[in-house]
Amino acid sequence: MSCKVRLMEDGSLDEEPLTLKEIAYQKLCNNLDIISSCRPDNNRLLNAGIVLPNEICDGFLENYQRFNRPLDDNVIKLFEDTQRTSLKIVNLRNSTLSSIGLETLMRHKLFALSMWYCDMITVNSHHLLAHYGDSLRSLELGISSHLLQNAEPNEKEPVDFQLTCPHLRRLVLNGVVMHHRLQFAHLHDLGHLDLTSCVLANFSLEALVMLPNLHTLILFNVWPIANQLHAICCLRRLCTLDISISSSGNGHGTYDLPDQTLEMLMDNLRHLTHLDISGTNLAGNGVATKESTNANANTKMEQQHFALTDIPGLASRTQRPLQFLGLYHTAHWACKRHDIPALEVAGDTNEQQILTAARYYHDRPVLLTRVLNDLYHLFRFENCKDIHTALDAVLSAMDRHLKFKHMQISGSATLFYIVKGRERSKFGTLLRNHIIRTLLNGMEMHLTDDTMLRNGYLTLTQFHMPADVLFEYERLIKILLHGVSKTEQEGFVQRIAIYLLNTLACQVDGRQKLFLGEMGVVSNMLTLIKDRLTRSVFDDVMEVAWSTMWNVTDETAINCKRFLIGRGMEYFLKCLHTFPDREELLRNMMGLLGNVAEVKWLRPQLMTQEFIEVFARLLDSLSDGIEVSYNAAGVLAHIASDGAEAWTIKSPSREHVLDRMVAAIQRWNIKSERNINYRSFEPILSLVRCYETPQCQHWAVWALANLTQVYPEKYCQLVEQENGIQILNELIEHESPYCEIKRIARLVIEQCDSGSGSERMVEG
Repeated sequence: MSCKVRLMEDGSLDEEPLTLKEIAYQKLCNNLDIISSCRPDNNRLLNAGIVLPNEICDGFLENYQRFNRPLDDNVIKLFEDTQRTSLKIVNLRNSTLSSIGLETLMRHKLFALSMWYCDMITVNSHHLLAHYGDSLRSLELGISSHLLQNAEPNEKEPVDFQLTCPHLRRLVLNGVVMHHRLQFAHLHDLGHLDLTSCVLANFSLEALVMLPNLHTLILFNVWPIANQLHAICCLRRLCTLDISISSSGNGHGTYDLPDQTLEMLMDNLRHLTHLDISGTNLAGNGVATKESTNANANTKMEQQHFALTDIPGLASRTQRPLQFLGLYHTAHWACKRHDIPALEVAGDTNEQQILTAARYYHDRPVLLTRVLNDLYHLFRFENCKDIHTALDAVLSAMDRHLKFKHMQISGSATLFYIVKGRERSKFGTLLRNHIIRTLLNGMEMHLTDDTMLRNGYLTLTQFHMPADVLFEYERLIKILLHGVSKTEQEGFVQRIAIYLLNTLACQVDGRQKLFLGEMGVVSNMLTLIKDRLTRSVFDDVMEVAWSTMWNVTDETAINCKRFLIGRGMEYFLKCLHTFPDREELLRNMMGLLGNVAEVKWLRPQLMTQEFIEVFARLLDSLSDGIEVSYNAAGVLAHIASDGAEAWTIKSPSREHVLDRMVAAIQRWNIKSERNINYRSFEPILSLVRCYETPQCQHWAVWALANLTQVYPEKYCQLVEQENGIQILNELIEHESPYCEIKRIARLVIEQCDSGSGSERMVEG
């Protein structure tokens, strides 16, 4: 685990802020032009006169990946000159580095090299170890790093190689087919050997017997090894032994004489402090016998030390318990037993065992996925107490194994219940950002998996939108658009995606609305609407699609244009005809057309007999209170404000429509509650100045009066901020507006004066 998530002194959960050095690295990673230039082939060239010492180079590679950027050959070109750059410790994860880039790195005579999920590295590069491996002290070839193995998973033919790295102290191989001629005897300094998922075939572990400093041997998912146990027993200096497996299917992990086998290991490996037998039957069936526990005790004193234990093979360790014992998914539920001679146990019996498993199995994605499932059940039923440790385990697992889909699915499901829980209010900003970034990484990597998208979307709904996600706004929009357009029509993923998209579109500024339009939000919404019109289906997706377009066109002229270009008015008329009784749909459509009508250079496209007749008819609508009638009047007021010469149709006449509009306004209740949100009154105040057409002024002052009467706290201040009081006073003094308009204007001024007075009293 990363141990980044901390329980702070004030009881909150958060991560430590970036250090000054980390901030500097972040700045550098985001602005590579500070130290380099980009050549025409996209390779980076270190600027002349710049020399980077080892500490900076190692730190740069680590932080470049940390801030969510996969390393590729173009960036690695920065380190081509070994006289001006120096690398010693290189950890690659999820990198698109090729063999060319790897050779650039290895020419630095590395001290340590670790590669995980580096799919572009092939077995054709294994000669690099022979050329540059002399300096290596640590070599780690994790999952999907094919330097010493064939990339084809079913290919069991071993690669004929030798470990020409004589000074290795730590070696990790994953999934390598071991050649029987492979030599280890020359690796005198080797202390840690991890052969996870390797295929021994004809290779014998006797090759390890001559290693004088070997203290750790990991044989996780190596099977069968029953015929190798005698060789293991000869490794008398071992302190850590792992012979666990992830699945006991096909008889893997089943020993004929489990108690005696484990007892034999204990008798020979007396320095063991860490033992993992997860997935096997080596813990026996839990029945201890005097014969088995006393078999090797020669005196009464020795017999007393061989106390009874629930794991017969560990009877010799009851007085000298192991520091760690792995019993995760062992036969006969060994981790549930009471008398276990170990200080720490990895299992699934309780929270402590599960969190211990998460800590020890951080680089075993299949096993770790099951551990996250166990955490999921703890959180689902609100049984987890050590929340910050569990959350750290989940985030660390998802960050480390980004390409492992089942890990991301399981982790995101667990995150949902963590974020949904009572502790959510205690999350600090850095921690919230980490959770959101981790979710987006997983969703982006597995964009075609509906389960991953569903989990991610549902978890995101638990955050405050849009405030909590603004730092990743653009990336989130792209992921949501995929969910809207590329998943099953009317499916749950599509519905939750469009809901989130609408929520984001509703509460963001103009720059972000422009980005929404550039990303194709309007065209995507129109496609959804067209699909449902074709099938004569009305659902919440269609309703929210119109709502989303209403939001993204608000004070954003280019998005209004996109709506018209995309045949939006055609779909408006069809929806009106096909679903005439859907109040929410009608409200959303008219709200959107209100935005379009505010754009002067687009209004001529609304000036058709068919459109004007529809708008005039909707003046009499009682749908959704006054909303539809109000928006229809707003559309007509803006169209009429362009003057008589812009009214290019004969029927209905401009005068007739304006009379109907005024009649509708006079029917409205000034105290009507509204389902609308204005961020600016600029379009309305522009109509207040329309002295050539007083009817337009009538609608504008009524809108201001209604909003300031019903929501004075919000809208009185907005009127004052946008110079509305002065504009209304000018209207009252002007001779053109009729009396009713001036009366309503005075209502607005009085209400704003009253609100300001109240605020002054509170401040005083």
